[in-house]
Amino acid sequence: MHSIFRKTFSVAAAMLVAGLSLGSASGQAAKVLGEKPSFDDLPSPEFSGGKQKAFKPKDWLEIETKLKISLSPEPPSKTCEKLTVKWYIAVKNPEKSGTFLLLTKDIDHVNAPLDEEIYCSVYLSPASIKRLTGSDKGGKNAVEYVGYEVLINGEKVASETSKGKVGWWTSASDKISRSDTVPLLNKSETPFSTMWWDRYAEVAVPGK
Repeated sequence: MHSIFRKTFSVAAAMLVAGLSLGSASGQAAKVLGEKPSFDDLPSPEFSGGKQKAFKPKDWLEIETKLKISLSPEPPSKTCEKLTVKWYIAVKNPEKSGTFLLLTKDIDHVNAPLDEEIYCSVYLSPASIKRLTGSDKGGKNAVEYVGYEVLINGEKVASETSKGKVGWWTSASDKISRSDTVPLLNKSETPFSTMWWDRYAEVAVPGK
């Protein structure tokens, strides 16, 4: 009788511990320290090898921010399995002075290391810069505001802006209108995809 009781109690205790462990995992607290986003013009990279072709590099616009992620309790992997950065870029409207186009893009990142500085970025291609400015140079001069939000497990854990108040992208304004005139691109969609690899959070592969 006592043996059966001890066995039943042991099973129940094990189930309780398992339940507490699952509860801790699902209730994991995330903290992200994010810096103000910055942006700059980068010339198209030139790679050696194979047959060389003559071309004059044009400018890309790179927008990036630095993050530091913490999870509590910290998983054994010491990584954040997945996070999403939602980008909001206000650029000058080339067709109507004094107004702006709001470009947006959500980028999923995977296996981001914890408690170390890591960067996330988004890009405008030379063709997009030409569309916005009429020039192959000076894309950063077309940018008015850059903002972003970081989501982990669907919850917003950080947000920042290059200037103005955080959340300007949600405020109603007759001067800013959403647009898909030009696409924002993640790093893997650019010729910089394999450059500075360890500096940036890995971009998730769609469908995986």
